[in-house]
Amino acid sequence: MLPQGLIVSCQALPEEPLHSSFIMSKMALAAYQGGAQGIRANTKEDIIAIKEEVDLPVIGIVKRDYEGSSVFITATTKEVDELIESKCDVIALDATKQTRPKESLEELVRYIREQSPQVEIMADISDLEEAINADKLGFDYVGTTLRGYTEYTKGHVLYEHDFQFLKDVLNNVNAKVIAEGNVITPEMLKRVTDLGVHCTVVGGAITRPLEITKRFVKEIRDNNESN
Repeated sequence: MLPQGLIVSCQALPEEPLHSSFIMSKMALAAYQGGAQGIRANTKEDIIAIKEEVDLPVIGIVKRDYEGSSVFITATTKEVDELIESKCDVIALDATKQTRPKESLEELVRYIREQSPQVEIMADISDLEEAINADKLGFDYVGTTLRGYTEYTKGHVLYEHDFQFLKDVLNNVNAKVIAEGNVITPEMLKRVTDLGVHCTVVGGAITRPLEITKRFVKEIRDNNESN
């Protein structure tokens, strides 16, 4: 089981400057030394490197695009097999109602349970219907990861209306709830913790200097334009 507290997402895509399993392992080490209780990581190679560096539970994903589908987080059994080989502790997958490239969500859950029953499963969802469905399918964790990233939730952010969406998920599922997506300040982390989430994944605010720099620069530009 994932411990309660802060999970730090250590990811860098191929087009980003920090894209390297070695760098991500050191990012995870920094998170560990800072008090993180777990890591979320992308790709078999990164996960293996991270697990050699730190003794923390890892939520594993594999991001891969498939033609004709918007689902790209652990979309098929191919990605699941890679994650099982990585020996990650939790496999997270897109649990939205978007068109899938191959297997159904039910088939993927069944496959993981059969192939690696000791591994827990996390559902990355974007709306309440998906959260309830994931709970019915027996996911161990339901995470708000994809709120605002599906076509039908665009424009929505996790923190709107004092995290009302998160409150709705907490009130409607039995699975442990993970807050993820746009938790970008310590104050936000405290708030979602107070609401009763099991743990919180923070990525962009800690481990993505490119995105962090853009936010600072945007504030300067917005200020200059308003003056």
